[in-house]
Amino acid sequence: MKRWSTLQRDLYSIIDTSIDFQIHCTKYRMQSKCGSTDLPRYWITLGGEIIFDYPKQFVNENGHIKNLSKNKANRFYPYENDVSDISNLIREYIETPKDELFDKHFENDYWGLANILKAADRRNGKRRLERLKHKTDNKAANKIIKLRYSTKYFKTSD
Repeated sequence: MKRWSTLQRDLYSIIDTSIDFQIHCTKYRMQSKCGSTDLPRYWITLGGEIIFDYPKQFVNENGHIKNLSKNKANRFYPYENDVSDISNLIREYIETPKDELFDKHFENDYWGLANILKAADRRNGKRRLERLKHKTDNKAANKIIKLRYSTKYFKTSD
């Protein structure tokens, strides 16, 4: 697996720069009487607002993290988590050819992340964003689409 900074840089190279989109991946050190471990976290912000947050958005009613790639609750977080799977999905998205990208079904997208990336991807123009808007109920993706519509790039002159 490549370093996070390389993956982040590659993703930023295709993101629309007219929106304030940021993606982060980090780990927080947790110390306890039993030892220490790292708590991984992935989050995306749009204009400073967090619109995607793993694992926070994926906690079930029992307080366990939903391990979506295995379709079950993960009682062993942070020792087992989806962070590598999320990174792999981002890499797959980046490496998908532009002409296949919009209609591709990312079968390992258990988090709704592909639609967020499609909405922020500068290679997708107004027509594709309109299709995505009608196809998805992903709130984060729709926030990005709305913001991209409001940029001067998509405004039409009256």
